[in-house]
Amino acid sequence: MKGTALLIKENHTVTVLEDVNHEMYKELANQEEKKAIKIGENEVEFSPVYSVLWCEDAIDWNYGY
Repeated sequence: MKGTALLIKENHTVTVLEDVNHEMYKELANQEEKKAIKIGENEVEFSPVYSVLWCEDAIDWNYGY
């Protein structure tokens, strides 16, 4: 099952990762300090994240978000 992961930072900015499987979301959500994800052969690190949310399927960006 794939969906969209939302990484919310303390300054209220949001990083959106689309086409994320649920296992990858759980891995991100369970990290306490460092937020990193392996995409292909590369590991991508994120600045400190306050919360991680996951939405099943894709977000309809044309809806007015």
